[in-house]
Amino acid sequence: MLGIIVGWSRTIYRGLYPVMIGFNSIPKVAVVPILIIWFGIGVVPAVLTAFLISFFPIVVNVATGLAAMEPELEDVLRALGARKLDIMLKVGIPRTQPYLFGSLKVAITLAFVGTVMSETIGANSGLGHLMVQAGSNFQMPLVFACLIGLAVEGIAMYAVFAYVEAYFTRWAFRSSMSAAG
Repeated sequence: MLGIIVGWSRTIYRGLYPVMIGFNSIPKVAVVPILIIWFGIGVVPAVLTAFLISFFPIVVNVATGLAAMEPELEDVLRALGARKLDIMLKVGIPRTQPYLFGSLKVAITLAFVGTVMSETIGANSGLGHLMVQAGSNFQMPLVFACLIGLAVEGIAMYAVFAYVEAYFTRWAFRSSMSAAG
């Protein structure tokens, strides 16, 4: 929703985009200890870290998708009697779908990074915690098994989002191109 709001209004774009750039510039690894202090050791800091890392690419891509709509198209639609809300709902939002799904495929892999980062800093469970424990006990096969497990999970989630993208945005791709490829 924030991406739609930012992409639809030039004023909001100019006001919020620098704030989002500043927010994204903060290393998330520096935020994890704060999240652990606020929410305790466990799942909540890991989920919040995954969210914080994934948030920026999604908002920026959706805002870019809306902002990339040709002004001539808006002019024609207004000449045909469309209101600004009609243009956004019937043209703008559908046109952002390829941008949204592209950013979701990137964000899901970043979410794994954020979760593991949080689990390595402060958790009692999870693959990040297991890798730290195995590494400190010099159990390198277990560390590599965790890394392979993370890679498999990332590939599976990417494939799920690619499938959903192909289903919802089939119209956006040429017949020789695949949404999943």
